[in-house]
Amino acid sequence: MSEPAGAADRPPPPTILRWERFAGRLVRHRIALLTAAFVATVIAAIPASRLELDENLESFFAESDPLLQDYVASRETFGGDEFVLVAYEEENPTHVEELDELEVFSAKLSAVPGVKAESTQDLARTLRVATAPVLDILPPLAKRVARRVIRERLIDFSRRLLIGDNDDVSSIVLRLAPEDEAPVPRRQTFQEIRRLAAEHDPRAYVAGEPVQIHDMFRYVDRDSTVLGFASTGLMVLVILVIFRSLRWVLLPLAIVHSTLLWTKGILLEAGLKLSMVSSMLTSLLTIIGIATVAHITVLYRDLRQTMDRERAFCRMFANAAEPVFWVTVTTVVGFAALLCSEIVPVRSFSWMMSIGTTLLLLAFPLILPAGVLLGKDKPEPGPTAVERGVEHWLDGVTARIERHSALALIITAIVTIVAGLGCLMQRVETDFSKNFKASSPIVQAIQFFEKKLGGVGTWEVNFAAPRDLTTEHLDKVRELTQQLNDLKLDDGTHLTKVMSLSDGFDLIPPIIAEDWILKREWLGKLQPEFEPSLYNPTKERMRIVLRAYEQQPAEQKLELIRRVEETARGIFPDAKTTGLYVLLANLITSILGDQLTSAWIATLGIFVCVWAAFRDWRIAVISLAPNILPILLVVGGLGWSGTPVNIGAAMVASVSLGLTVDASILYLTDYQRARQRGASHEEAVRETHAGAGLALVLASLALMSGFSVLMLSEFIPLVFFGALVSVAMAGGLVGNLVLLPIMLRWLPDPVVPKDEPHRPPASTAEF
Repeated sequence: MSEPAGAADRPPPPTILRWERFAGRLVRHRIALLTAAFVATVIAAIPASRLELDENLESFFAESDPLLQDYVASRETFGGDEFVLVAYEEENPTHVEELDELEVFSAKLSAVPGVKAESTQDLARTLRVATAPVLDILPPLAKRVARRVIRERLIDFSRRLLIGDNDDVSSIVLRLAPEDEAPVPRRQTFQEIRRLAAEHDPRAYVAGEPVQIHDMFRYVDRDSTVLGFASTGLMVLVILVIFRSLRWVLLPLAIVHSTLLWTKGILLEAGLKLSMVSSMLTSLLTIIGIATVAHITVLYRDLRQTMDRERAFCRMFANAAEPVFWVTVTTVVGFAALLCSEIVPVRSFSWMMSIGTTLLLLAFPLILPAGVLLGKDKPEPGPTAVERGVEHWLDGVTARIERHSALALIITAIVTIVAGLGCLMQRVETDFSKNFKASSPIVQAIQFFEKKLGGVGTWEVNFAAPRDLTTEHLDKVRELTQQLNDLKLDDGTHLTKVMSLSDGFDLIPPIIAEDWILKREWLGKLQPEFEPSLYNPTKERMRIVLRAYEQQPAEQKLELIRRVEETARGIFPDAKTTGLYVLLANLITSILGDQLTSAWIATLGIFVCVWAAFRDWRIAVISLAPNILPILLVVGGLGWSGTPVNIGAAMVASVSLGLTVDASILYLTDYQRARQRGASHEEAVRETHAGAGLALVLASLALMSGFSVLMLSEFIPLVFFGALVSVAMAGGLVGNLVLLPIMLRWLPDPVVPKDEPHRPPASTAEF
């Protein structure tokens, strides 16, 4: 890749000369620029350290979202409904000794800070109702009969809630205090509950939607740090092996981490917080920044073979300025396209990455001049074995392109059609437990509850109720309760537990009271919290609490929610379903539409950017093909394999397009410059593969190594995102080195200026 003899003495084009003069000013003021960057970094470090992860469920939804509004309204009407479920296997859960042990364990759990002890439910407390002192006012025979009947009804009522169907499981339901009233953070409450569960013999399992949400944020928070260090470490290793110089390791790190602190400082000042998805901020900025510096490094090292370092820097900056600008813009467009998403964490991620990527453009001129020219003037090492191997491979690629271009186009067309059909077969994953690895404690707990206690999906259907209860209204509630118990979809999906106010009244045997008004009085004495948890006369609202399996296909879960609401509205027209189960099930139902919309926006935006960069709509069209194809393969592959789409997979299309098209811009810049000097298509391809092609391969290796680190995450959407983007990047590299050269043959020959006859390129590594 050395520059031809005498090339350094040839006058470069006017545009390059203007950029060289600008680069010369940067070189003269490099210490002042570096100082400014350092001061800005120090100032940003303090607010950046205060940027927090938003761990509220509400952060997933827009404030105007009807689902969130219904959930908040229910919480205000019936109190906070966040439950933690603790269960363990027990051979005889209704026996006296086992009940005594259960009561002791339940008391320990109830004493955990953040738990509403008075609202704890377990079989021991529940059966205590059958021996309540209030029953002593009955005659002896009636008292014995009432206690026996109430006990049997309570045991039956507690099935799949506090006791397993096969009398082999005991369960404790803990109600959490509202976060603003809890004496300790939720994280501490869950840690203590899990500690007590782990110490219990036999082992107890801890589950519930609040625990799932907590674990999700815990993994994300941990991954934010771990993946940031891991991606940095791996990419540093790759860069060190390729370039064999600490300068090209430390320089991108300085650029990336300064940019990261600036970004976090701006986010804090803007009142934003890190979200579930934006935990990738550190990793992605590291990946993008290091990959861009890798492109610059290849060019600079090549120019240093024939120039002194200041002149090499100015020529490198002049050649790289415009393409790096457009590379950054298209990357920002890819991230910004996600602003169309209805999922708030995705929009937050879009803002953060757009801001961070834009700030990289500021960091480069501030830090690069001093970073490249700092220290003694030593010659750059020659090409490494890796570089020579890549050059040899690229020579072979060039030869094969020329021989088999028609076959490559035919294969491309077939693959495109097959991948497009796969895109139509996608389905959404709404099983929230699938966001975690199967080995994680929360998934193991969920599986235990699904198998033994009818699942952990707790939700409700609520409806209007009169301020003063009537027999007619209770009859309707009883009718709806029965219909919900009988509800079963064609595939067998059903509710595993239905609990209504009429159920509570029916616990009171006729021997105590026959009229529902009297039963209501007795229920208030036996279970004071039962009625208030289901009926609020002040707000004239009532609900029926439901339970369903969490681990079931998305279509079944959403259809069950729809059928429950439809059934309820047949009796109570204003009925609404809500609860954490409903919120989580609907969280990503818009994901397919978001994916398609963001992909179209990214495609259109990138088309406009490439058109503006090269001032030729034909080049803009050609540049999209090799980058859209690998994304089609990834998305279509998910459809053909039946793999459900999660949040991470939904972001792949627009983000990958914004990243892979960068390679096209760099490739096209080299190719166009060669063609404008009068080189034939074949000569231009060979020159481009020897220059930009090598840089693309090395930078893509760094990119893919960085994204692959995300697969270490405990949070499955991050695993999907890292794996799929890595595959898309690999496909984009192949497309830009194989498909793009074939399509460029279709462009008309450029007009070579008469006053600038054909001559060799100033550098075969020009961007």
